[in-house]
Amino acid sequence: MKEGNPVIENIMARRSIRKYKAEPVSRATMDTILMCGINAPNGMNRQSWEVRVVDKPEVMAEIKEYMKTANPDVKPEMIEGCFRGAPTMVFVANDPAYDFSAIDCGLLSENIMLSAWSLGVGSVCLGSPVRFLLNSPEAMTRLGFSEGYTPIICIGLGYPDESPEAKPRDADKVKFID
Repeated sequence: MKEGNPVIENIMARRSIRKYKAEPVSRATMDTILMCGINAPNGMNRQSWEVRVVDKPEVMAEIKEYMKTANPDVKPEMIEGCFRGAPTMVFVANDPAYDFSAIDCGLLSENIMLSAWSLGVGSVCLGSPVRFLLNSPEAMTRLGFSEGYTPIICIGLGYPDESPEAKPRDADKVKFID
């Protein structure tokens, strides 16, 4: 690997963070992170995603309450814990009418997580909140996605209060074809 290359070092150092300090991420920092996100590659420049950011605790509490009401079979603590205590949540929705929209959302999300890490902000990509959101018309209305857009990924962001080690990767799954 290329030692001394800041992009490669950032990619190799990034970890999913599941424990955060209470300190919020400033809107100025989030603006930088989000600009990096929306500058990700996307098919035919369709930009087939929408992004909603929740960084106010009272709004997050409101969304969680909507989700609890809409998912009565789920233990409330599961919904409380599904955001991992991140002070900022980014909700990404895709346009299912475009068959590569999920890929575009993945690229946008990776740019968000890598740029955040480069600025000292941790992140975690979450799927379970999407399940709870989709059952809650009130939460969906509060997030205000356009007609036809469906939440696909949630990203928790905040300043790390842990330093997890890298988990092993299976390099044998990568093969050159000659």
